[in-house]
Amino acid sequence: MNSLWSSTQSLPRFPALEGHRKTDVLIIGGGITGILCAHFLKEAGVDYTLVEADRICRGVTGNTTAKITAQHGLIYHKLIRRFGTERARMYLEANRAALEQYRLLSAHIDCDFEEKDNYVYSIDSPAKLDQELKALDTLGLTGDFTDRAPLPFHIAGAVKFPKQGQFHPLKFVNALVRGLNIYEGTRVLSFDRRNMITDQGAITAEKTIVATHFPLFNKHGAYFLKLYQHRSYVLALEGGPDVDGMYVDEADDGLSFRNYKGMLLLGGGGHRTGKPGEGWAEPDSFFRLHYPDAREVFRWAAQDCMSLDGVPYIGRYAKSTPNLYVATGFNKWGMTSSMAAAMMLRDMVQEKESPFAPVFSPSRTILRPQLAVNTAEAVSHLLTLSRPRCPHMGCALKWNPQEHSWDCPCHGSRFSEEGKVLDNPANGDLRR
Repeated sequence: MNSLWSSTQSLPRFPALEGHRKTDVLIIGGGITGILCAHFLKEAGVDYTLVEADRICRGVTGNTTAKITAQHGLIYHKLIRRFGTERARMYLEANRAALEQYRLLSAHIDCDFEEKDNYVYSIDSPAKLDQELKALDTLGLTGDFTDRAPLPFHIAGAVKFPKQGQFHPLKFVNALVRGLNIYEGTRVLSFDRRNMITDQGAITAEKTIVATHFPLFNKHGAYFLKLYQHRSYVLALEGGPDVDGMYVDEADDGLSFRNYKGMLLLGGGGHRTGKPGEGWAEPDSFFRLHYPDAREVFRWAAQDCMSLDGVPYIGRYAKSTPNLYVATGFNKWGMTSSMAAAMMLRDMVQEKESPFAPVFSPSRTILRPQLAVNTAEAVSHLLTLSRPRCPHMGCALKWNPQEHSWDCPCHGSRFSEEGKVLDNPANGDLRR
């Protein structure tokens, strides 16, 4: 189903790239991360080419809830524990810089940018809120606490980040892509050193940025172990209340709320891709109970890459690939993370030092509890004797009755009932 964003904004089309081409920087992936990279490289006078296998922003970017904030759940006390105060502060400052860049760009783009307060609420864990407030104090940021929210249930409290942002992502992209060097319908199949082989030719690039949501190349970086994918579901409701802010539950299975032009965007029902979940049934039953006068006008699903430790992987693809870069694992905070990634990668491909690079390094330790979960899921479904199999790494696919798709519980690839690829990392349709 089409999202609110794709239903209210069309994007220009771009030609396919045929034959052989040379470029200083190749960007693979036409979501908002790749487009922002292209925008910044053009501004810097760097020769670049962006290729997209399908249409730009048809995937994750078109299905976001479009919240722009440096508050990514109750994350900062976890970052201090895992990485230390200095790197937790890097994460905070990278995302604050991303928010400010959106604010600057949106001042010249009609994309319905609005400054809104962001709230992470808890239904039953005031201790978690207190822990987060102490972490923010350690980082030199005064966090605001409130025990009130315009939501139809009691909360233990919420941590507030004032003056964050929300917007229409495809209106933003529509303005940004004008004049960019973009090719659609151009699928990268493999690479050999600096040569990227496409389905219609080849591209020679001095440096390459992989911005394909889930990274393309399995032989480097172990992303098939470092990432899993998570689906979540959104309803756009007419006649719902104005919550005057952006709200998200600190619990993984909680609900999110924001408004857009008189509509309430209600999110929930999340689950690991390929595993059973409530899907739209959860937000649907919630609004029918609490907002009986509201009417559903749009519904869609989003898919997010989740890292092992809650921090994206941005930087060199692997230690063994000095001219290959990546941005992935945005953990449901793709709008802010995509801007942070684009600013960092712009500097990296120009051999400039990024002050935020250490905390996002893709080569950091993978020894996290989630690694064992990802490994167990992969082994289990690799050994399952059933058809069809995912062409990415051969895992057994599971039928998703709500969305009528074949989903991979290992790495999150999805396919239509007819076998057409819907979500990567699979780089092609099912083989029948």
